[in-house]
Amino acid sequence: MSDESKLSMSSKYNPQNIEKDRYRFWVNGKFFEATGDDEKEPFTIVIPPPNVTGKLHLGHAWDTTMQDTISRMKRMQGYDVLWLPGMDHAGIATQAKVEAKLKEQGKNRYDLGREKFLDTVWDWKEEYADFIRSQWEKLGLGLDYSRERFTMDDGLSDAVREVFVTLYEKGLIYRGEYIINWDPATKTALSDIEVVYEEVQGKFYHMRYPIKDSDETIEIATTRPETMLGDTAVAVHPEDDRYKHLIGKTVVLPIVGREMEIVADEYVDMEMGSGAVKITPAHDPNDFEIGNRHNLERILVMNEDGSMNENAGKYKGLDRFECRKQIVKDLQDQGVLFEIEDHTHQVGHSERSGAVVEPYLSTQWFVNMQPLADASIELQNSDGKVNFVPDRFERTYLHWMENIRDWCISRQLWWGHRIPAWYHKETGEVYVGKEAPADIENWEQDEDVLDTWFSSALWPFSTMGWPDLDAEDFKRYFPTDVLVTGYDIIFFWVARMIFQSKQFTDKRPFKDVLIHGLIRDAEGRKMSKSLGNGVDPMDVIEKYGADSLRYFLLTGSTPGQDLRFHWEKVEATWNFANKVWNASRFSLMNMEGFTYEDIDLSREKSLADKWILTRLNETIEQVTRNTNKYEFGEAGRHLYNFIWDELCDWYIEMAKLPLYGEDEEQKQTTRSVLAHVLDQTMRMLHPYMPFITEEIWQQLPHKGESITVAAWPQVRQEFHDESASAEMKRLVSIIKAVRNIRAEVDTPMSKQVKLLIQTENAEITVELENNRNYLERFCNPSELIIDTDIDVPEKAMSAVITGAELFLPLEGLIDFDKEINRLEKELDKWTKEVERVQKKLANEGFVNKAPAAVVDEEKQKEKDYLDKQSKVKARLEELKS
Repeated sequence: MSDESKLSMSSKYNPQNIEKDRYRFWVNGKFFEATGDDEKEPFTIVIPPPNVTGKLHLGHAWDTTMQDTISRMKRMQGYDVLWLPGMDHAGIATQAKVEAKLKEQGKNRYDLGREKFLDTVWDWKEEYADFIRSQWEKLGLGLDYSRERFTMDDGLSDAVREVFVTLYEKGLIYRGEYIINWDPATKTALSDIEVVYEEVQGKFYHMRYPIKDSDETIEIATTRPETMLGDTAVAVHPEDDRYKHLIGKTVVLPIVGREMEIVADEYVDMEMGSGAVKITPAHDPNDFEIGNRHNLERILVMNEDGSMNENAGKYKGLDRFECRKQIVKDLQDQGVLFEIEDHTHQVGHSERSGAVVEPYLSTQWFVNMQPLADASIELQNSDGKVNFVPDRFERTYLHWMENIRDWCISRQLWWGHRIPAWYHKETGEVYVGKEAPADIENWEQDEDVLDTWFSSALWPFSTMGWPDLDAEDFKRYFPTDVLVTGYDIIFFWVARMIFQSKQFTDKRPFKDVLIHGLIRDAEGRKMSKSLGNGVDPMDVIEKYGADSLRYFLLTGSTPGQDLRFHWEKVEATWNFANKVWNASRFSLMNMEGFTYEDIDLSREKSLADKWILTRLNETIEQVTRNTNKYEFGEAGRHLYNFIWDELCDWYIEMAKLPLYGEDEEQKQTTRSVLAHVLDQTMRMLHPYMPFITEEIWQQLPHKGESITVAAWPQVRQEFHDESASAEMKRLVSIIKAVRNIRAEVDTPMSKQVKLLIQTENAEITVELENNRNYLERFCNPSELIIDTDIDVPEKAMSAVITGAELFLPLEGLIDFDKEINRLEKELDKWTKEVERVQKKLANEGFVNKAPAAVVDEEKQKEKDYLDKQSKVKARLEELKS
């Protein structure tokens, strides 16, 4: 504790009280702000910007806690840390939320008009940005708010226009009519990775199209009969002998009556179905390509909302699925549809709305991805590559890049970065530029906005001031050091950041990308609204505190793996925090008046002092190494074992001997060691549990304003003592063995019993004699004999440890008659269990009919019961001899 302060730790650990005002102390102290200090090496993380569509979920808590742990440790290690916060405008998702809110009021965006609608969305953004910041605060995230960014702020908008115009001028952005993924619910285009494929039980509809001026027909099959209204050809393979005579002939489209050519195309699979396929260039991507090769007409038969248009004839106005039902009935009535076959297939659904995606002919803006992908693949073969952690995810990334398709970047929305393209009102000329044309009255800007991921792809460098190459933050903090994100957005975001960064900065956007899995419920199911199994991180914090949630999230999984949420495990981490609190409080109560200047580690130390300082060194090394490798679970395990098992259960208990004794020199030594070890332990634990560690650290003898900027612990070789570790290990083994023997014969620690220790050599005898005080305190012997040669009692409980053997005479431990009576009853119990299970296993009917797992379970029981029966028999024989 500081020189003038007194212990103010409450008797009970209450995370809500501890965490209440601590974050304001950190933010107001500007401990999280990057300093720009040239004497420090920069270390940068940009937060994956959460969408301003709602409150953060447990996955966000996990993701950001990892980043916070890394950044806190690096700050303590002396780096100039920038952890940059920000949020994403999330075009489709946010507009959908705002439109749903308007709908409840009986309005829509067209009632408001574009300008007022966007004002409404900005109000929404501010409201939910405040929610998100309050949740960041609850989690204790060490973010540099002085540099907070938003994907639609002025600087990032400049970057977006710069990138669009540059790619356009290089011929890497183009406008074209293509089959794209269309979401009829939100009425916008989707990129390939915004489509989620689900297995659906559908139908195959088999039809016969008549050949003109002939009695012949040609058989085709489809899963979407409503699209036949847009058919403009039938295709067969040129080498298919069944149809060679029909190539070039005319087929008549049922219901519509349109005459279409039978074309030959090598795309057609002769082995699949009838070997003939209907071609609908405006409603299928493969048909679109065949249509281009054969110069076929493209007939769009649907509206943007999924209803049928005027090209659908009498079906105009029907929903696409209602049209399917009606057209199937009509085809059956005409005798064209002759078979309906059940068919399970993968159907694309919109990730945002859940609607069935429609392949749809549309004029959109695209990025020519092949050159960008090639450069990104080449980057991974260089020294400046992005390191994936775990490295298996690099294969996932490369597989996608090697099979890249052009990226549809236009979205039919109002909320987002409006495409910087204008069309001349008279000539139709297209102008693309960072600024509007000078004679703006003659031009109309493109109504569409850019895909949200277009701006998110620039996040690591646009947030630093790019395209201003002289921006101080860009020069100092880019490229960033690590990105933390889930494996589910490697394609959406990670890949796009890499190729845009390579294209525009010629550098990787981050050195490492740490990939984690998804948070699932206790049964391993994905958390979702439909299952009702989601967990609000704020509810967990309300009950157990942020430190408990953080420690659970960090230590519950290995990199790249999913994490199962268990309330019981969060409670267990609360118990750990409580243990830390109680041990620290006890220690501080025994340090009252002890100042930083009083700490003196050069004094003569006890075995326990030397051992705990050695274990501290080993723990520092393990925690530092594993945290640097992002192995938070391993680092947490070492911390937990050191704090709970060694510091609390052994050292502090042993420290009570000098602390409660009369020797002032020993007291000061113990206080010095205890103060040092607690200080260093709190620093190691701080990135994992920031609130409780700051609270305790502020009470310890220390120098500095906050643990957030205290130096990270270093291994001190002068305090490393292997022999002390070996001695302590032997001492602990003896104490544990005595406790186990007492438990086995139901003798409480309060009852004194004789203890004899026969050592292997005189050195061990001297060693144990030097630590007799610990053996007397923790074994409570009525008499303690330590020698290389002792008279071994006839009837005694014994245990073997490295370098010695222990004996506790039974006479002092138990009442022989009572113990024999108890053991005889126990023997009878196990004998009956053995007879029961052996009788069951001797029954051929049970063994032959019962499931193998059940039989194996009974065999395991037999083995267990026989083992217990044997041990009780041996014990009885020993007592009766």
